[in-house]
Amino acid sequence: MKEALSGVRGLVLVNTGNGKGKTTAALGTVLRAVGYEHRCLIVQFIKEKGVSGEQAALARLAPEAEIVSLGRGFVGIMNDQLPRQEHIEAATKALAFAREKIVSGAYRLVVLDEILVALKLHLIPLSDVLELLDARPHEVTLILTGRGAPPEIIERADTVTEMTEIKHAFQRGIPALRGVDF
Repeated sequence: MKEALSGVRGLVLVNTGNGKGKTTAALGTVLRAVGYEHRCLIVQFIKEKGVSGEQAALARLAPEAEIVSLGRGFVGIMNDQLPRQEHIEAATKALAFAREKIVSGAYRLVVLDEILVALKLHLIPLSDVLELLDARPHEVTLILTGRGAPPEIIERADTVTEMTEIKHAFQRGIPALRGVDF
């Protein structure tokens, strides 16, 4: 099923909005790509290692899929006690790591999970993310996820999907459900 990469054009996809499903949709694309034996990398900008079901599931899809969680957890919410500088350093490290892996050409699909949140929270500069988009090899597809995609990212993307929240269980006091929400 593997196809040659020469001449194949990758895309820049953005999953944004206030609704659920941005990361889930990106991981669905990873699942599809793995079905074609494409190497995939997921870099998590906010989530910590060992705290989500997708991390455990993706370990089973190796070597085609790899997940690297470089975040330090939610920033400024949910009992976050870390100094802001630690979040900035983690996001900066994640961006440098992602850039190195993207330009290497070793991966056909790279998901930058919650990178848009890192931008919105000013953990990383927009100019660095735009430079990353410019450095992307022609055949590599990138998926950027998170709320609040800036207009400059939307303009450069090939496909933008906005998840809109209509109703959420949390509004009725139902906590996040393991295996569904994380």
